[in-house]
Parts: sequence; C-alpha cells; structure tokens
Amino acid sequence: MTWRVRHEGSPSAVEGLTPPEVVQGLLDGQWEPTDEVMGPDDQRWVAIENHPQFAEVAAELEPPAPKVYDDETRLDMTALIDVCLVLLVFFILTTSYAALQRIINAPAMAADKPQGPPKVTKEKVDQLMVKVDVRMQQDVPVIKVEGQTVEKDQLQSALSRYQKDTRKTELLIDRSPRVPHGTIIAIQDAAKGAGFDQVHILIQPEELKAP
Repeated sequence: MTWRVRHEGSPSAVEGLTPPEVVQGLLDGQWEPTDEVMGPDDQRWVAIENHPQFAEVAAELEPPAPKVYDDETRLDMTALIDVCLVLLVFFILTTSYAALQRIINAPAMAADKPQGPPKVTKEKVDQLMVKVDVRMQQDVPVIKVEGQTVEKDQLQSALSRYQKDTRKTELLIDRSPRVPHGTIIAIQDAAKGAGFDQVHILIQPEELKAP
C-alpha cells in the first residue's frame, strides 16, 4: 500500500511512500503539517495534521519560529537627542553671556550719572515750586510760605491754597541746619496732604563739604 503526499494545494504529488516515510519526511521538515496526504483507502486529500494516522505525530512537532521583519517605520532617536543636547548647550551659553554682559555694563552706566544732589536754578524754583523757609528764632522754628509766616497747625491749609492758586506741584524747603528734623517731616506731610507731587530740600554749599 502506497501513500501520496503533496504540498497544500499543489497539483503535483510524491507517490510510492510508506507511512514511516511520510512520518520521517514530516520530522525532517520535508513536509509541513498543513501539507496533504492520501492513503490507498482515502477518497480525497487530507491535511497531514488532520489525518487519523499522522495527527498525533503532527501535533508533537514544534511550530516554526515566526519570521521577524525589520520595521521600516521605526525612528532612530539618537540623532534627534544629539541635536537637542547641542541646542540646550547653546541656549545655556547664550543666556549666561547675556546675564554677564548686563553685570559688566552696570558700573559703566552708573558712572555716567551725575554725582551728588541735583542742581536747580532760581528760575526753575520761581516757575515750578512753592518755597517754604524755616529758620530758628529763639530756639523756635518759624515757617514762612512764600514769605508769609504760617503756624505749624495751619501749614496744610496754607499750602493747599498756594497749590490751587499757583497750580505748582512741587515744594522747595529752605531750612537752616539747626531746624529739628521733626519740623521738616511735618512740612513734608503737610505738602503731601495739600496735593504736592514732589518735595525738595535745599542744601547749602557748606553742607556738601566733607567734615
């Protein structure tokens, strides 16, 4: 009794085989479990793995390892990471240089500014400022607003009247060195309450001299 074996769906077949030869070809990999076999008593082709005589042997065979194909869509991130690191280093160096440049330029900019208190001309005082004179008379500070003596408790109302009449927004305090500091503070508070934007204190030339 001879057996015939063919690859699945193939029109040609190998004939004259015995059952042990079919089994050996299956073990040697010559045949696949899905290939077809026909015995002398069979009426049609049957897959080897489904044939009663060979099903047990086909079931014991280890399935072939799946084929691995290269994934063409995979991205190589190495080059992208290198570019990101280069950009990061560049931005760090640029930021550090900009900060260092500001620190270096700061003293030069400060050196260009005029030293000491600002100087104001008499014409500017007459045009923009209300003048307050403070002098000591018998150890008592006497306050004059534009030459008119004003009591300390009436100072804010007097300054408000001058501010409304003259539309001047700056105040100049001309005081002697002996005037108490508290009196100067009181004049500044009154000027703020009267609506003056800026309060200046006149400094005598002798006060600028080093001790």
